[in-house]
Amino acid sequence: MLLAVLRFPVSVLSRPQHIAQYIRSQSAGRRVQAPIGYFDRHLSCSRIAQRPISALASQVKKDEDEIQQRESEEDLEEEVSLNRPQDQHEHAVISAFDLFSIGVGPSSSHTVGPMRAGKIFINDLEELNLLEKVKTVKITLYGSLAATGKGHHTPQAILLGLEGSDPETIDTGTIPSRYQAILDNKHLTLGGKHVIHYDMDRDMLWRWDQVLKTHPNGMRFSVFSEHGDLLATNEYYSVGGGFVVNDKTKVDENLFYKGVDKSSVHGARLHQTHSLSDPTPGAPPPPPDPCQPPYPFASGDSLLALTRKHNMTIAQIVYDNELHFGLGHDEIHEKIMRIWAVMDDCIRQGVSSSEEKLPGRLGLRRRAPMLYRRLMRGFYPGLSTPHMPSIAAGEQAPAIHAPEGFDGISSSHLDHPEHAKGSHPRSRLPAAARARRVVGSFDHPVLPMAPRKTMIPAMDFLSCYAIAVNEVNASGGRIVTSPTNGAAGVIPAVLKYIVEFISDDPVKSVETFLLTAAAIGMLFKRGSTISAAEGGCQAEVGVACSMAAEIGIEHNLGLTCDPIDGLVQVPCIERNSLGAVKAVTAAQLSMASSNVYSVTLDEAIEAMRLTAADMSVKYKETSLSGLARTVKIPLTMPNC
Repeated sequence: MLLAVLRFPVSVLSRPQHIAQYIRSQSAGRRVQAPIGYFDRHLSCSRIAQRPISALASQVKKDEDEIQQRESEEDLEEEVSLNRPQDQHEHAVISAFDLFSIGVGPSSSHTVGPMRAGKIFINDLEELNLLEKVKTVKITLYGSLAATGKGHHTPQAILLGLEGSDPETIDTGTIPSRYQAILDNKHLTLGGKHVIHYDMDRDMLWRWDQVLKTHPNGMRFSVFSEHGDLLATNEYYSVGGGFVVNDKTKVDENLFYKGVDKSSVHGARLHQTHSLSDPTPGAPPPPPDPCQPPYPFASGDSLLALTRKHNMTIAQIVYDNELHFGLGHDEIHEKIMRIWAVMDDCIRQGVSSSEEKLPGRLGLRRRAPMLYRRLMRGFYPGLSTPHMPSIAAGEQAPAIHAPEGFDGISSSHLDHPEHAKGSHPRSRLPAAARARRVVGSFDHPVLPMAPRKTMIPAMDFLSCYAIAVNEVNASGGRIVTSPTNGAAGVIPAVLKYIVEFISDDPVKSVETFLLTAAAIGMLFKRGSTISAAEGGCQAEVGVACSMAAEIGIEHNLGLTCDPIDGLVQVPCIERNSLGAVKAVTAAQLSMASSNVYSVTLDEAIEAMRLTAADMSVKYKETSLSGLARTVKIPLTMPNC
């Protein structure tokens, strides 16, 4: 006798009580396919067997009771934790090259992480010899991934990850065409070798109304055989910065979060634990653990204590920890300079782009090329590029148009003596154009003033660099997560500013800056979060600002993430510019008032954690409120 196999509708797979209701509606004695992601929730990727329906119903009822009790306990614990500091900090030390990694735009959590998750899942299927048996793959996105995933290119990232692509090496120029080919042909090549039928409308489900318990950026992959049997399933969580975990690995996420080839992970990483807490004052130091790096730290205070104890800089502490992770001196140097080369190239691409608009229905105009040319014109009047002819005084760039009503002539020429003689180019403009220079009534006690443009070259370049990076990111280009993609413009802009306007030794400046910034980023990742879906934009631009200048986070607490139309464009691009300027200002202020401070880094990190917990979910990368709700689209120009 053939036993009927019931397939659960995906809409009822989310909670145990829904599964139980579904089971009770079926006939007794029949057999049922195990729910996707239920029995295998804590497994990496394994086969799922069929169970008698009566046993399954009994198991679900038992689990329902356990879940309800656990949720009550967790809710009480969460309420208590919000009113007291954390008793312990997890070990903060990870590799600097985990925090700074080369990826693809526009989002580390919604693009880079999902692409890595797709590749991890496929690699696990190959290890289990299941890949060739796969006939269908189902992908379910939850929470923030579902709410803003389309604007963040999450579908493209997952599908290309399932095809075996990696965010560090993928040719960014081929992503749109490859994705379109999948949609048009309805074919997906798993791991680059096994072709299956894939229908986006049927096989990708968007559960923006449901958040999985581990993290708001949840996704579930499930594969089925030719006969509809569930072969394997797994849930992944993209926790920010490109880090990927699941329920089984979330405690030890530093091990495999990015390196999908587990066999290539250095032994020191495989045995590293993450439960280090600050030593009790007066207590003898614990014996050295050979599996731990030589200078482990769990807080800003312990990091500073290490620098004093060993007479080392923060950069030196991080450098020596990298040696413990199996890297040689040459490898560390090459990796650092490779990261900087990608950052620098990203700036160069951003300021020299010939594209007028960013992708997406906002129709947002690129500004970095126009801003850069105007800045450079002050140094090199005849500057031109292959796709942009030289700009003469009073003219606009032919490919990148200025906002309407702006003619590109400095208002400081208004009072120029030659203007009265008619020799200035502006005198040749129509009278109506000249009249726009001054707005206001001349028949008033407070006479109107002509706007005057002031140039502060260093700071203007700083802003331009940050905008350039984030425009490349918004267009899906090559990017360095620092610590995320949404905040990828702050660190490169500040470092470029240092190299061009301050440093006498660029190589030393690059190494010191990135290693020191990595240490601060590690503390935020462990003590709070670097995910906007968890903490809003304070977890991205706020953290990046603090990585560039430690006190920066104090002035970014509560910063919300409300991207218009789910795109990493408005207000994200300008916010990076302001974050970079704020970092430089904060550093200047800090150095001008040495040893005068009221707030420690650890206190600020804890404040950010509590603020994130209190923040409404509408302001955590869901595009449900803030600017995402009030601004009408499409935008025609960058006015905000």
